[in-house]
Amino acid sequence: MSTNQDLKKIKAQLTERRNELEEHLHKLSTEKVSDDQVQDPGDQALTATMESLRSSLQDTELQEYKRIKQALSKIEDGTYGICIDCDSDISEKRLKWYPNAARCLGCQETFEDKG
Repeated sequence: MSTNQDLKKIKAQLTERRNELEEHLHKLSTEKVSDDQVQDPGDQALTATMESLRSSLQDTELQEYKRIKQALSKIEDGTYGICIDCDSDISEKRLKWYPNAARCLGCQETFEDKG
């Protein structure tokens, strides 16, 4: 697995991204899409579309946020880089590009095929 120095670097990257997501999710949850003025049907459609896009973005970012929190927890308890399905090591190359990976590539492909 990674050296202690590598884990510190990964932890710092994950923590930074977690903080960015916390800030953005807070902003998304509090900002208004419309100005509460009377809207014509075109404005209503645009507002509905913007709400839908914001909700989708919020869901995606919330999922990433949860994966990052899980990865940080695994760093703390010493299980970072171990696949949650087969208990094998996750390749360093995979972790480099996807530091919050919970599964090795083989198990991830199997998981996605089932979904």
